[in-house]
Amino acid sequence: MKQEPSPGQNSDHEEDTDHESQRNPSPALIATAYHEAGHAVMALSLGRPIDKVTISPRRMQVEGVRLGACKIQKGRTKSTRDWLEDEVLILFAGMVAEAIITGEYCESGAAQDLRTARRLLHTRPGTQQQMERIERRLVDKTAHILSDEGHAQAIKLIAQELLSKVTISGRAVRHFFNMAVKQQDR
Repeated sequence: MKQEPSPGQNSDHEEDTDHESQRNPSPALIATAYHEAGHAVMALSLGRPIDKVTISPRRMQVEGVRLGACKIQKGRTKSTRDWLEDEVLILFAGMVAEAIITGEYCESGAAQDLRTARRLLHTRPGTQQQMERIERRLVDKTAHILSDEGHAQAIKLIAQELLSKVTISGRAVRHFFNMAVKQQDR
């Protein structure tokens, strides 16, 4: 007789599903890995250290929202001329990195990031039209930064590691970032 797993334990089927999703990741899981890698690469390029990056293959969709996270260390930022702009660039980086592999901006997958970015932008004085122009400029700036050969390679390396391991440490993220940027400098 097979025992039911206690709360917090995986059933054999769930473990098989996890391993299967890692061997043959769905397009949604791949997009999520690139999305989170994009956040991480932009944060590192702006001098913001990362705690960890994770994707959740078993719970890929909760009410239409894909699950993943890039945890940026709090209180350890380089002084920049525009903190708000840096935050918005990091928020847009997920959507832009996804577009690198899918060929289009997936606003539904980045809905929470977009809401947060727009809320931040609206703290600045200006008309709706001015805010839309600033948003377009920052999306373009994000695309320009992430299209750099070293940054694009870092996104790819981090996404591949996420698809393999699901969660990676900030130290590992920084290693892949530095490795890709150094290769590009050669």
